[in-house]
Amino acid sequence: MATTHFGFKTVDEQEKARHVRSVFDSVAPKYDVMNDLMSAGLHRVWKRYTIDLATPRPGDQVLDIAGGTGDLSLAFARRVGPTGRVVHTDINEAMLREGRSRLLDLGVVLPTMVCDAEKLPFADESFHIVTVAFGLRNMTHKDQALAEMRRVLKPGGKLLVLEFSRVAKPLEKAYDWYSFKVLPLLGRWVAKDEDSYRYLAESIRMHPGQEELRQMMKTAGFGHVDVHNLSAGVVALHMGIKC
Repeated sequence: MATTHFGFKTVDEQEKARHVRSVFDSVAPKYDVMNDLMSAGLHRVWKRYTIDLATPRPGDQVLDIAGGTGDLSLAFARRVGPTGRVVHTDINEAMLREGRSRLLDLGVVLPTMVCDAEKLPFADESFHIVTVAFGLRNMTHKDQALAEMRRVLKPGGKLLVLEFSRVAKPLEKAYDWYSFKVLPLLGRWVAKDEDSYRYLAESIRMHPGQEELRQMMKTAGFGHVDVHNLSAGVVALHMGIKC
């Protein structure tokens, strides 16, 4: 029986998706508030940088994987305009509902669907841009997901992976203290869920670091991969080009 990690725990591969779904079912209502608190608002800067690096153009086709509450989908929709299309997806229905409701409140209607990144229901070469923000680390078979993302990209298309990564060494102790002491407390006070935010801290440590993820993207078939460290490596943005 194959196993994988769920935070620091070892679980059956078939069970990881259920555990992850439980986490996001729990945190969905307070997800945006917690993001602002945890990052002191920096997540908005990281996402804006991702959009700028993607350089979306009017008419582009964009796939937002693990789109959650819709920050990137909304920003892309404004850039690609009425002649373009942004598909807003997430494997977690509760997160997707939160995002869809938020987008509708802002007067934005996008194709929205529950979607497993390891088995994308789209034809080959469908999109100019594929993005996944803070979702790759929760996927069981990251190599399979990256291969699927490459498959649905058009030649010359871009994959942008925004994810927590390895912080600069001088900050490691302070970052560990914040991650394992402060985050769970914030989760308890604001989202009424300490365990899910402890999982968040653990999942970051189990996720591939900057260079390992770059190599994974190269192995998946991306001909060129750039790595942009943000906030001293707290977050890294990997951009792969389908050659």
